[in-house]
Amino acid sequence: MKPTLLILAAGMASRYGSMKQIDGFGPNGETIIDYSIHDAIKAGFGKVVFIIKEEFEDNFKAIFEPKLKGKIATDYVFQNFDLKQYGIDLEIERAKPWGTGHAILAARHAIKEPFCVINADDFYGLDAFEKMVEFLTEEVTGSNYSMIGYEIAKTLSDFGSVSRGVCKVSHDGYLEEIVERTKVFHGEETILYEEDEKQYPLALDTRVSMNFWGFTPEVFKISEELFREFAKTHTEDPKSEFFIPIIVETLLNSEKADFKVVPTSSKWFGVTYKEDKPVVQASIDQLIQDGVYPENLWN
Repeated sequence: MKPTLLILAAGMASRYGSMKQIDGFGPNGETIIDYSIHDAIKAGFGKVVFIIKEEFEDNFKAIFEPKLKGKIATDYVFQNFDLKQYGIDLEIERAKPWGTGHAILAARHAIKEPFCVINADDFYGLDAFEKMVEFLTEEVTGSNYSMIGYEIAKTLSDFGSVSRGVCKVSHDGYLEEIVERTKVFHGEETILYEEDEKQYPLALDTRVSMNFWGFTPEVFKISEELFREFAKTHTEDPKSEFFIPIIVETLLNSEKADFKVVPTSSKWFGVTYKEDKPVVQASIDQLIQDGVYPENLWN
């Protein structure tokens, strides 16, 4: 059974100022999602599931169905505010959904096979998809999951600091700890992160998480239990978010699952700031010139 690609596309893109998930970056208006799906098909994924807000459904289908028909199976699931579906008898007023960990729960009825999760607005590179397919077809179990580990130097923006999940990796390549560093940036000679107004260096080859995780459907049950607990303890905090690393940390600390850090040499790029857009467009143009992608992706 081929693995499934689950795309987190329900975010509001507050920093970017528009709905970047369906913004065009390629020469024919291709979105970043287009390149991810193109790579996923080439790598051997069998289905793509989009996690979206219900009001975006027509938009997404109009953009993706004509391109993907006959190439890969598609499905759409909705991230919403209904807590009753998780057995939570509360109504909590919020402006935004509950975060990435909550988002993957939206797909719990749509996925029956090993799967990976990615962000809609991040470009990951073919190498990462190929390595994830290999892991999901040969190594994954309900207690052996994975994460694609990027070199931190290949994930930064030239236009401001970024948040990165900095990983501590064991000598045999497994995740020991993931620490969210909220201000990571290029220094004069090295990479730095800032904490409590002090700056600390990071090695250029430090591995970071760019939210590219490999799971089996067994993760849904534990995630649902954790989310119930999280929602009940955050009723008064309308900005709190239930992130995937909360699930990961719980599985690691309880020794219920290990996470293999699968290294990739791919350069990650994404659009954190509006100024990043021309950089991403230039990077894609270069990949087309190098023959990695055809000029017209779906033709």
